[in-house]
Order: sequence, then structure tokens, then C-alpha cells
Amino acid sequence: MSETKIRVLLGSPIHQKPQILEPFLNSLLRLRRDGIVLDFYFIDDNEDSASTLLLQRFAPGGSEVFLQSSGFSDAYIRNDTTHYWNSDLVWKVAGFKNLMIRRAEAFGYDHLFLIDSDLILHPDTLLHLIGTQKDIISEVFWTQWQPGTMLQPQVWMHDEYNQWELMPGEKPGQEEINRRFHAFLAKLQLPGIYEVGGLGACTLISRRAICAGVSYDMIRNISYWGEDRHFCIRAAALGIALYVDTHYPALHLYRDSDLEKVADYVRLTTAEPAADVGSAAGESGLADLIQARASAEESDTAANAAADRGLHGTADTAAPGRDSDQTAENTAGVNRDGYGGELVASVRPERTAADGRPKLTLTMVVKNEGGRFLRQVLQEHRKYIDEAVIIDDGSTDNTADICREVLQGIPLRLVRNDISKFGNEAELRMQQWEEVTATNPEWILSLDADEVFEARFARDIGLLLQEEGCDLFCFRLYDFWDDNHYRDDKYWRSHQSYRPFLLRYRKEFNYVWNNSPQHCGRLPENSFELPHQLSNLRLKHLGWSKPEYRLDKYLRYMLLDPEGQYGWKEQYQSILDQQPKLVPWVE
Repeated sequence: MSETKIRVLLGSPIHQKPQILEPFLNSLLRLRRDGIVLDFYFIDDNEDSASTLLLQRFAPGGSEVFLQSSGFSDAYIRNDTTHYWNSDLVWKVAGFKNLMIRRAEAFGYDHLFLIDSDLILHPDTLLHLIGTQKDIISEVFWTQWQPGTMLQPQVWMHDEYNQWELMPGEKPGQEEINRRFHAFLAKLQLPGIYEVGGLGACTLISRRAICAGVSYDMIRNISYWGEDRHFCIRAAALGIALYVDTHYPALHLYRDSDLEKVADYVRLTTAEPAADVGSAAGESGLADLIQARASAEESDTAANAAADRGLHGTADTAAPGRDSDQTAENTAGVNRDGYGGELVASVRPERTAADGRPKLTLTMVVKNEGGRFLRQVLQEHRKYIDEAVIIDDGSTDNTADICREVLQGIPLRLVRNDISKFGNEAELRMQQWEEVTATNPEWILSLDADEVFEARFARDIGLLLQEEGCDLFCFRLYDFWDDNHYRDDKYWRSHQSYRPFLLRYRKEFNYVWNNSPQHCGRLPENSFELPHQLSNLRLKHLGWSKPEYRLDKYLRYMLLDPEGQYGWKEQYQSILDQQPKLVPWVE
């Protein structure tokens, strides 16, 4: 009589560099499968064709591989209308994960194993997690979210990323929080299984949990950012406990430099298995593992209690820092990009403010703009700017070269983020602000790579810059539908309001930023406390001006937010109107 095997679907949304994707896929091939039928569901969201080719060639014996294209060609677009999309990248990922949940449910899998594509797994990971018989459990991995900070796990106890115990209504002092924080980190360095409040990125989900209704849908009355928070809160509300296992920590390839750790990790994890519960899985399969797990729970509990007792008398000297907490909030559970800013170009000043007027500094954030409007808008901007500060947020095309070429002769500070950080727009905008204010600007003009003023701006800007009674100018923005017309109807009327784009920098003013990861604004939120005026100079927004761009955006919105929960459904639907009301543009 043949043994019934447990069926597992391994799912991963993949937008990854090939040099990281390849060792990830290799680690999946190393997973031990005793008593398991393991199938794969990959959503190909890659921009690099080499990564797509790796997925197409992935064909482990005895497994079905379902490979689906995401339908997206560029996950990051830089304009006001689609900032919502960029800042809500996590909800695209959430949609992908929900598709995987639905497939696991429809095809009767016993477990869904969701894993990020920058992790390298121990071969015993999957067998061991199944053997714990937990409905939702993650394998731990540790990450240095910022260079020079401590390693932290991707799991937490409550709220967004608080890594210490806290009872409802309890308000411990900072010293007690410090003690609990270090106790939590120390405990997770001991092999065991621990109940947690939040987890992600390497998570096994049972069929029972799937049938109970777990999902990555947004919970509308929860403001926490990140789909894993909403998944975990929903699971807890359904009465499903969350656990982390620490027997077989995964290797997180958070930075390219982490690739040098892969060879040692593979060597160590292919050595002779140790005599513990996890290695027993590799030798005798699931039945033995489950039986061994039951007897091991008691010893795990005793070890945990002993660890807690040993830590309670420890004098903690370092507190959980705000920077590390904030960064981890944006990364735990998803391959959430941070940044490593590098000054890649700083052209020697050859030009100063024209005609004795105040200096005008252009600042932009760009990513993969080479085939769009960047060259066109920079050629226009160079007519009146005195310097430029540009953040290249992880471009893989010739965007940086275009900036250098078109702005030749104008002082240019070009800062490259090796890893895009638009997942948290506030963090990116504050980086942009810090870089531009470091140049000691007088006036700051903040534009996107598909925005350009009408021709008379070059002639009239000098008058604005010499206006002593105003520190902030606001302009109307027109959504172009082709080269010569802008759209004007009940869904498209941005040109009927004024938005701030031009700011005089005053060192003595205490600028305050909106810390929201979405829709935080390009300029500090208290800028309107400064004297401000409306200008009749008009700004042209070119991002909607080509049919292929509109179709691409429409498909993205409908995939991400088909019911218009986070935007305006009627406006989404109007994008593809065949006969929209267009108004000729007159310079």
C-alpha cells in the first residue's frame, strides 16, 4: 500500500536580479522532499530578461512548475498621477500572493509555502516546517537593514515591527523595553519554535488556514504599511496563531555583497546532518519528523524558559533604535528595497545664476526614464536652471548617462541608489531633500521626469525668483493625452487646482515632512506656512500622452485595485475612453 504524500505548492513573486535569482532557485532544488509532492508557482515580474530565462529553465524532476507573467513591464513610474502605484507596490505583491493562495485552495494542496526570491534555504527547511504541524509558521532569517546596525529577524511581536513582549494596556519604560527587546533577539538565536505577532517572507501556510480565510487583502481600518501586517492581523483575528522556527535560519541576500556568503552557507548546510529533529526529516521522512516534533516540544519550551530566566537579569546597554525599526518596517516580510546612496557624478561648476538673480536648483527622482521623456524635459530645463540634484533610484538603463549628457556644463549632483527605495516614498523624498539642501540652494524646483513647463517659463522664471515677498509658488498641472491636447472632463481636472513645485530654501525655517509611505508630497508638508503665491505659468504632464502608457497604467490599476478601494474606480475606467474630451494646448 503506497504512502499518501503531502502536497505542497511553493509560491514566489519574482522581481529579481539574475545573480541573486540563480542561487535562490538552486536552493529550492536542494530542498529535501521525503513524503512530499512539491510543485511551484512563480509570477514573473522581472525587467531583466536573464531572470525570466532562469525561470523558464527551472524544471525540477517530479514537480509541476506554473510560470505566470505579471503583465508588468516596469514597476516604477515617476509622475504625480501614478505615485499611488509606486508607493503601493506592496499591494501588487499582495495580489500576487492572493493568487497563490487561491491556486493552493483550488488544487487541493495541503500547504502553501510562500518565499521571497532573495533567500537561500537550508535543505531541511520545508520538511521541518511541515513537521511542526503549525498552521502558519515562518523560518527565521536575520538582516542588517542598514549598514552598521545590528542583525534583526523578520518577525516581530506587535504593531508594525515592535520586537518585545507587551500586554494590552501595558506601558513599560524605555529601560524595560530595552531589556525585553534584547531578550527577544537572544531567544530567537536559540533553536526552537516561538509564537510571534508578525512574520513573513518564508512562510508555510496550512490548508486549514487557507480555508479559514487568510489573505493579503488590505484591512481598511488598519493603517500599517506592508501586506504582511494585514495578513498577520487577519490570521490572528481568525484565531490562527503565528509561529517562527529558528532551527534552520535562511540566508538573506539583502545586498549584492551578501552573495559572497552563499558558498559557505551551501557548504555548511550540505555537511553531514546533525543529530536533531530537523536532520531526522532528511533520513526518515515526515512520519518520523512529526513524531519527533511532538517529543521535542517539551524540551523547546524548557529551553525557552531557561533563556528567559537568564536574560531577565541582563543589563541592556543598547535600545532598539528608531532608524533600524523604521527601516525594518519597510522591509520585513517582503523583498522591500532600501537604498545605498552613492554619489556617482558631480560635474564641476561652470555656471552660476544668470543675470544676478537667485540660484535655481532643479531636483528630480528618476528610474529607467531613458525611453520616455527625460531627454526632452532636461533639454528644456537646462535653459533656466543653475544646477541640478538628481536621485537615480536604481535605474538599469541609460538614465544616468542622459542626465550627464544633457546637463553637460551645469553643476550636477547625481546620486545613485543601488536598490530602489520608492516602496517608501517619504524616505525617498527625504533623501532627495537632504541631498538638495546640502548644496546650499536658494530656490528649489521639484519636478518629475515627465513634467515640463510651457515655453514662456524660461523667460518669466527670473521674475518669480526675485519676488521678495514669496517663498513658495504653486502651478497648475495639465494631463496631456497626446502631443498637442490635454484632457479636461470630470475625471481629469488637475489643471483646475494649484500645486507647489517651486520653493525658496530658508535655513532658519524648521521644515517638517509627512512621514506617510504613500502620497507624502514632494516638498515638506509645512511649506504652506511660508508666504506663497499662485502662478499662471503652466506645467505640462506628459505621462499620459501615449496610448501604450495609458494601457499599461490601466492594466496595473485594474490588477492592483479593481474595485477602486484606494483610488477612483471611475477614473481608472475612463483611462481607455475612446473619445475623451480633449482641449488643444496653446502656448
